[in-house]
Amino acid sequence: MLLEIDNVTLAYGRIQALHGISLTVGQGEVVALIGANGAGKSTTMRAISGLRPVSQGTIRFDGDDITKMRADLRVVRGVSQSPEGRGIFPGMTVRENLEMGAYTRKVRAEIDEDLQRAFTLFPRLKEREKQAGGTLSGGEQQMLAVGRALMSRPKLLLLDEPSMGLAPMLIQQIFDIIVEINQQGTTVLLVEQNAQQALSRAHRAYVLETGRIVKEGTGAELLNDPAVKDAYLGVA
Repeated sequence: MLLEIDNVTLAYGRIQALHGISLTVGQGEVVALIGANGAGKSTTMRAISGLRPVSQGTIRFDGDDITKMRADLRVVRGVSQSPEGRGIFPGMTVRENLEMGAYTRKVRAEIDEDLQRAFTLFPRLKEREKQAGGTLSGGEQQMLAVGRALMSRPKLLLLDEPSMGLAPMLIQQIFDIIVEINQQGTTVLLVEQNAQQALSRAHRAYVLETGRIVKEGTGAELLNDPAVKDAYLGVA
């Protein structure tokens, strides 16, 4: 397994956000984590990327225990996150934002190669290469956040709510690109409130409720699960 989370607990002060969750992500998979607001999805992502320390449990990546590893070293190891809310640098150009994603890397030719990959995946970014990130539309900023995360050549790409605030046509486009990124060899862990889109693209998925995993299965199984349909897909 590329990523193994075993019995992880995490608290914000006295508030326990995760209650002993366990999940795995295999090499080459798209795994989705769905759940309502406040279920602990983004907290799980922060635990994996090292932005929040865990209270107990273990996080293993590519065979090694990274539970206490610094966040920047996790990027070097191959974990990269496109955060909820995008978190782009508004005063920097599109190209500068992308190059920030490659800050851990040294070989200029490879960085240039990955810039071209980002521009191929997201032609709109190429058109806006010299524009300030803050002047982009919401959809373009989301593309930029994903492109920047890819610039570190991650083994595991963490995508936190990539469709949030986007128009339906753009949501479709972003998810198609996620599939393409996966087909090019990048493993993806996806946190998403748009359960329909996430489950229809995911190999496997987990349902998180109030900091606990309550269901797991293939994307197709959960799409057809009556309780999941009722709670997350707007169908009884």
